[in-house]
Amino acid sequence: MNTIAVQELAGASRRIIHQGSKSFAAAARMFDRETRDNAYMLYAWCRYCDDQIDNQELGFGAKPQSEESTRMMLSALIEKTEAAIDEQPSDEPVFEALRYVLRRNEIPGRYPLELLEGFAMDARGAEYPTLEDTLQYCYYVAGVVGVMMAYIMGVRKPELLQRAVDLGIAFQLTNIARDVGEDAELGRIYLPGDWLTGAGIPSGEIMAPRHASSLSAVVDRLLNEAERYYDSANEGLRALDFRSAWAVAAARAVYREIGQVVRERGEDAWRERVVVSKPRKLLGLANGMLAALRSSLFDRYTDAERRDESLWSPVLE
Repeated sequence: MNTIAVQELAGASRRIIHQGSKSFAAAARMFDRETRDNAYMLYAWCRYCDDQIDNQELGFGAKPQSEESTRMMLSALIEKTEAAIDEQPSDEPVFEALRYVLRRNEIPGRYPLELLEGFAMDARGAEYPTLEDTLQYCYYVAGVVGVMMAYIMGVRKPELLQRAVDLGIAFQLTNIARDVGEDAELGRIYLPGDWLTGAGIPSGEIMAPRHASSLSAVVDRLLNEAERYYDSANEGLRALDFRSAWAVAAARAVYREIGQVVRERGEDAWRERVVVSKPRKLLGLANGMLAALRSSLFDRYTDAERRDESLWSPVLE
């Protein structure tokens, strides 16, 4: 693929990301150009697949659709993704971009297919009886994105890829906390079933006003779990160059702020979608720079803390 074609794909992907994920777009500016373009192309494909499965546009306005329509859409996505993995050209920009990114960064084909498995869990209405079930879902829909991003940034060691998984899981746990109400409208509950049962919340009454206090406590517990993965992910910064470390640390800081706003709102967290204000986002970018400086100047010369063995882990290549 020539340079002009790559730039055109990256430009189209960038426009998608700036409309559908402002937090990611802000953090991605810290990457060098090649890394940023590859990240844009990967995320554009992820965004497209998510939109197709949820019948939404750029992450917003999800609408219920028939199970048959969802199954057909998922089958088409798998077929097109497998073609990209096999390096077959496509006339659809997002799949052509995926083909380029996979080849350019030597990303194993299992990872994009695992992301689609996460979407398949949504399509078949999977349930999440325990925290482990929720964490496995988080791996499929976000942890594998962390792994693919790590490949783009030049990371290959399994122990470092695991830190990327941890960050993806933390992001998704934060998403779940923020989107409890929106997900419930679509008939999806990602909070661990045994936590809800223990809090006296029947699955069909998760948004009932009388359970607001109990639900807030369950979500707070989930955000505490997310913090464990955010902390673990931080140890992976030392493996990255300064600009990549800044981008990752900035994204980490901004996403943690989403969880903090959810905590601050308490029982009112789901009256309207939580967003991070511009001042708090700028603070996150600044804190990300400081974290990147620390990792580049000091941490890279020391050994990372041993990963907590109680954290959930997939088997990585």
